[in-house]
Amino acid sequence: MRWIGNQELGEMFWHGSRIYTGILNRQLNKGPARTRTTVLFVIVLFLGVFISVRWIDDSIRGASKQKIVENPIAIHKHPQRIEIPLNCSAGNRTRSCPVSFSETFQRENDDSSPSSPVCPDYFRWIHEDLRPWKETGITKEMVESARKTANFRLVIVKGRAYLETFKKSFQTRDVFTLWGISQMLNRYPGRLPDLELMFDCVDWPVVQTRHYRGPNATAPPPLFRYCGDDSTLDIVFPDWSFWGWPEVNVRPWEYLLKKLKEGNERTKWIDREPYAYWKGNPHVASTRQDLMKCNASDKQDWYARLYKQDWIRESQKGFKQSDLSQQCTHRSLQPVHHYWPIREDDKCRSIKFAVDWGNHHKQKAQAIGKAASEFIQEELKMDYVYDYMFHLLNEYAKLFKYKPTVPEQARELCPEVMACSAKGLEKEFMMDSRLKATKDTNPCTMPPPFDPQSLRVFLKRKANSIHQVGLWEKKYWEKL
Repeated sequence: MRWIGNQELGEMFWHGSRIYTGILNRQLNKGPARTRTTVLFVIVLFLGVFISVRWIDDSIRGASKQKIVENPIAIHKHPQRIEIPLNCSAGNRTRSCPVSFSETFQRENDDSSPSSPVCPDYFRWIHEDLRPWKETGITKEMVESARKTANFRLVIVKGRAYLETFKKSFQTRDVFTLWGISQMLNRYPGRLPDLELMFDCVDWPVVQTRHYRGPNATAPPPLFRYCGDDSTLDIVFPDWSFWGWPEVNVRPWEYLLKKLKEGNERTKWIDREPYAYWKGNPHVASTRQDLMKCNASDKQDWYARLYKQDWIRESQKGFKQSDLSQQCTHRSLQPVHHYWPIREDDKCRSIKFAVDWGNHHKQKAQAIGKAASEFIQEELKMDYVYDYMFHLLNEYAKLFKYKPTVPEQARELCPEVMACSAKGLEKEFMMDSRLKATKDTNPCTMPPPFDPQSLRVFLKRKANSIHQVGLWEKKYWEKL
């Protein structure tokens, strides 16, 4: 699963598909160090509480486009909150970045800032993702070894970002990932240590744990991407669609989060269709093609309603059938607290049992859906997405054994270079997700890492819950 996000309309994260994804994926499906890619259907059906995922809201199609307002170079000062300028006249002419506004002021001592809350508990997985380098630290050679599959190298020196592109990613994944990073740097200007990282924009993780075990094993390459699983060591990072996905008309997450809440409240849970629901492109993964076998037929009804999504056709018709906020009409159930586990090797029977259980335990199923919705609304806000990015990169930079420098082939990265030359939905989404001012508080306070005992308890509790559901499912089919 991903860190977070929305690969497709109807995709269950992981995000991430996708933060985390990811955030929710990490919280629910993560093993000792990462989210899963191979267990898509462990939470295959947030059966209707679509607040847990991000897809498309076509109601924004044709929305009024924002124009870039050229801010004066002078920055209006506030004791801690500083307006962020965006001067496109200079950016369009030179394709270069202005003097960083973060260098024009001195932030007051952090102790004088308003107190920050403790980050959500899933931030603790940052420590786990970086654990492979805790003892050795990170060397230049390790970073370079991650270049093999990377789309780009990002270097941050003295608060300024520099980009070296190796190969273009699919669609605008790289563009909006970098846009999100540029916004985070403006949100907390000058706060990150110098660092260098390699980023791979492909979904599947590639750093296999088994290759870095044993007494003679070398340290793994620190490679960032949107997802990982229990058998890999890729460092999971929030996916691009938090800031927009123009190719399939996905608006930035801050807007969608509000629209999804409204859509979820439009139909009472008790009045929703008593079926599992999924909509997406089944051709991108074998596990999705396998899922489509669970659709109702004249011979068997597995209580699932599964729909293929043709994105080319949708784009031609203005995404009229892809409004997520209009599709919160099916019930939701996930295991014990947030989600309901679906067997990877027997999806259809597992889905039918899950739906039947929910229909016979409506209050319990509704409570699970409510808990999942509240998690998304309260702990997956953009504030926490930015703070997760900040803390991940901050902890990563602490491991460095060398001083990063700007590569000769790199160009400076800033909002002016990216937004001023952008066009269409790409530009519109950048402007919609652009931060107007620095954060007037510190990032949330990082929780401590898991101690070995608490991590074992966490994983055992999760395993026991899934095992219990498996026993219920077995008993259910034995009776039938």
